[in-house]
Amino acid sequence: MTSTQTSPLPFLKGHGTENDFVIVPDAENAVDLPPSVVARLCDRRAGIGGDGLLHVVRSAAHPEARHMTDEAEWFMDYRNADGSVAEMCGNGVRVFARYLEHAGHVTTGEVAVATRGGIKRVHLDKDGSVTVAMGRAVLPEAGVTVTVDGRSWPARNVNLGNPHAVAFVEDLDHAGNLFTEPPYEPAAVYPDGVNIEFVADRGPRHVAMRVHERGAAETRSCGTGACAVAVATARRDGADPAQSGTPVTYTVDVLGGTLLITEHPDGRIDMTGPAVIVAEGTVDPAWLG
Repeated sequence: MTSTQTSPLPFLKGHGTENDFVIVPDAENAVDLPPSVVARLCDRRAGIGGDGLLHVVRSAAHPEARHMTDEAEWFMDYRNADGSVAEMCGNGVRVFARYLEHAGHVTTGEVAVATRGGIKRVHLDKDGSVTVAMGRAVLPEAGVTVTVDGRSWPARNVNLGNPHAVAFVEDLDHAGNLFTEPPYEPAAVYPDGVNIEFVADRGPRHVAMRVHERGAAETRSCGTGACAVAVATARRDGADPAQSGTPVTYTVDVLGGTLLITEHPDGRIDMTGPAVIVAEGTVDPAWLG
């Protein structure tokens, strides 16, 4: 990768249920994106602004993805807004697939995307919705207690390739401002940090959530978080597709819209929602430094 950017840096901006991303196309992995540059690009006042950055690289050109080349041509090198590397982002992979279609790399239908959380299968529907196979949830036994403004709740530990702590509350306002990560104990359960979801019931198999994303503060939506919420809510409600043999679907309202989450008897989880590209342009190399 180049150490200094000397030509304008192409970028796009996209979002999935208002979980927004800076998209940097870089097929041959030639652009240097250290954490400081990613953070500047994602800055909402001094940069382009986004909850994270989608670095679009051919799997064969990235050392973390070469072993997935036979299954997926493209690798989603995902970064949090603070520049840190992340395993997976559910809304991000839907926007990533939408970009591949926008750029002419794929057409509607099925597409495989390599991520640090493994291969993700995405379906681009002609009606504009995007469904991604999110894999299977792991439910570690160790949980935590989350505390905000003197209130505490037990939080269910759910892993979707990245860690989540799901807490059920009576009112989403109880989550506070979510500018900073709510404290949780024992901290050792999540040594690398965690995404924390606060969940309130809205009706039968219908919940609403707010989320503090690791490395990004509160976001308008979190795809893996919505999946973690659906699984945790299903277990709370006594629903387990592996036991019943029938799929379970939950409607999950996020601040930026609505996602449909379906868990199948074999553990597979599908997430469906919108994904759009809203702008594209270039960044002045002098600004990048």
